[in-house]
Amino acid sequence: METKDVLKKIREENGLTQDQMAERILVTRQAVSRWEMGETQPNTETLKILSKEFNVSINTLLGSPRQLICQCCGMPLNEDANISREPDRSFNEDYCKWCYTDGDFVYQSKDALLDFLIAHMPNPENLTEDELRTQYDGYLSLLKHWQ
Repeated sequence: METKDVLKKIREENGLTQDQMAERILVTRQAVSRWEMGETQPNTETLKILSKEFNVSINTLLGSPRQLICQCCGMPLNEDANISREPDRSFNEDYCKWCYTDGDFVYQSKDALLDFLIAHMPNPENLTEDELRTQYDGYLSLLKHWQ
């Protein structure tokens, strides 16, 4: 979905006219109209306002151009509901809500996350704990948080 379609959908789902949406995010009705026509896009600051005001990630507002994955555990972040939040309730698109919550990391070390994964993830190949730890550690080491 393109940005223009996402913005129009958000406006309509909230039962707002272009005037009402413009007033709510402190822009002109013409700006909203141009966005919905695909003539322009909101600037960075306006995207942040839209994200907070309508509880939608910036990635979603931009039509999901990036495949987000948690940079701590590697989980795909396909839904805004799974994306972590900062203390001010803004989205942190680098982490899932299970690894990073309200400004704090849940796992204080990679070993703590590895212990959790080994205890809770399926093991259909019946690998030993050491084999699992090596496999998970190799993947996690590629993620930004553990580099």
